[in-house]
Amino acid sequence: MALTQRDTAYHTYGDYLAWPEEVRYELIDGIAYLMSPASIRLHQEAVGEIYRQAANTLAGRACRPYIAPFDVRLAKQDEADERVDTVVQPDLLVVCDPRKLDERGMRGAPDWIVEVLSPASASHDQTVKLAAYERAGVPEVWLVHPTDRVVTVYRIEGARYGRPAIHETTGELRVEALSGVSIRWESVFAGSA
Repeated sequence: MALTQRDTAYHTYGDYLAWPEEVRYELIDGIAYLMSPASIRLHQEAVGEIYRQAANTLAGRACRPYIAPFDVRLAKQDEADERVDTVVQPDLLVVCDPRKLDERGMRGAPDWIVEVLSPASASHDQTVKLAAYERAGVPEVWLVHPTDRVVTVYRIEGARYGRPAIHETTGELRVEALSGVSIRWESVFAGSA
């Protein structure tokens, strides 16, 4: 299922900042996509547990985890913030360079992104959003399929993602972009049967 576009106009972060806060959008290549409504419980539990594990492991280190809503401005060149045309809100991200952080969120590619797929956004996350992450040079992206119990891992090789690795959500999976961080899947899906 594709996300609904706000309209057919080209938008920038300057426009985005002027929109009402009660309606959430992501901006990819100037196209504004309406964020899907509240996610299902399994989605929330998975995001929360992955965040908890990452945050516990990263405590005391420079790398910081964040969960949506958190604006990630993916500039294409050195354009001013108001001219940036790609602003995403990953379910979970980790940024290790504090210079990328500011009061609005962050500018630049996070070190690791996790998207927990839901029926309303799965096709968007796996195509449009993943292409934006690749273009921005995000080193590692995980697409977690909670109903299928698999995770598809994309890692940057040069300027593009290599062949994705698909793992069952059993045991532990190491985040290659973050030293010492791994996710224990039995805890992620412990509350769902």
